[in-house]
Amino acid sequence: MAAIAETATSRLQLGPIFRDAVLAALVALVLSGPIMGLQTADASGGQGLVLNFRPAWVLWTVGVVFVGRLLLGFWWAHRAGRAVETPRALKALGAFLARIETPLGYAGVGFAIALPFLWFADRYVIDVATTVLIYVMLGWGLNVVVGLAGLLDLGYVAFYAVGAYSFALLAHHFQFTFWEALPLAGAFAAFFGIVLGFPVLRLRGDYLAIVTLGFGEIIRIVLINWWHVTGGPNGISNIPRPSFFGMPFQRNAPEGVTTFHQFFGLEFSPEHRIIFLYFVILALALITNLFTLRLRRLPIGRAWEALREDEIACRALGINPTNTKLSAFAIGAMLGGFAGAFFATRQGFISPESFTFIESAIILAIVVLGGMGSQTGVVLAALVLVTLPEFGRQFAEFRMLLFGAAMVAIMVWRPRGLLAYREPSIRLHRKGSGA
Repeated sequence: MAAIAETATSRLQLGPIFRDAVLAALVALVLSGPIMGLQTADASGGQGLVLNFRPAWVLWTVGVVFVGRLLLGFWWAHRAGRAVETPRALKALGAFLARIETPLGYAGVGFAIALPFLWFADRYVIDVATTVLIYVMLGWGLNVVVGLAGLLDLGYVAFYAVGAYSFALLAHHFQFTFWEALPLAGAFAAFFGIVLGFPVLRLRGDYLAIVTLGFGEIIRIVLINWWHVTGGPNGISNIPRPSFFGMPFQRNAPEGVTTFHQFFGLEFSPEHRIIFLYFVILALALITNLFTLRLRRLPIGRAWEALREDEIACRALGINPTNTKLSAFAIGAMLGGFAGAFFATRQGFISPESFTFIESAIILAIVVLGGMGSQTGVVLAALVLVTLPEFGRQFAEFRMLLFGAAMVAIMVWRPRGLLAYREPSIRLHRKGSGA
């Protein structure tokens, strides 16, 4: 009798699961009709554009959604009566990554140093690796504000833009080199971080996020409209490249100037500059990592973490929340300014279109997906978010759809980030002492 009752219960569960899958398929049909079913194409004879309908693509989409939702429903039913937990394989992977975080970091640094000299490292690979390192540096900077101090910042791209435009304007009007302008770009960005910090001292959570989002948009609008200084929508071009101790990466240099390839007796190659830029951002990222790790062990770092956990308890301990918040905004902004200066010298051209809200969203996603406060997690998340769209180029217009689906999957299976665990900044007892 018990077996019969159990079978009846299982049959009764098939109805809701099937109905849920059908509803999901209907929603997919409505959404995929215009998104995937319609494609614009050039009309014959150059008479404009025509719409081509692709019913097979729509049917495939609906079928995949129906089957996927059906399987997900069976999985949820199997978990009925128990808390839905992360699969054991992912749990084991997270624990393994947490245990090997330090060796993994050293191995990653060794691989990054050797990357330009490996057999598969062409110009495209080095360019992608440089972009990854820029986002790693930005992620570590925002990690100070969001991961350590717990201040949700949606306008971090503003400091990125301040650093880029500071270097471009100093180079154009005062003939500063990259190395001369780099500390000034960081200082200007830190100043703007303090300017942002003062109005938001009393704000928390969603209200803080809205104000920082508005600050980022204010900076972008100023860059667009202050055209006689910033160039407006046209941006600033002909930004000078960094040199190797005064030796430019040019085929033919001015009279009396020794180029990089002439000094080392090499044949000229445009890849010399690409590799040099890669090592510059690698050095900046490593310095940023060491700097933030050192700060976390200082009283200011522990004050940030106390502020993140409980601001009221932080006040009760005698910590000044005003100074703590301002220091987090200033240091995080400074690191973003350094990354912005490098971005400007690498591109040779900047415009407000490079500093939109989507950049802030990507940087924040790197911090959250990597695990709040985790340095290694930021690197892993930057690798995923930067390289995944590159791997998806073969899927043409669907690569961003796959990118979004991957982000959703990570947050479903690893809601606390890829590396949710990290070593404490300070221990009251020795590790493994059993106390």
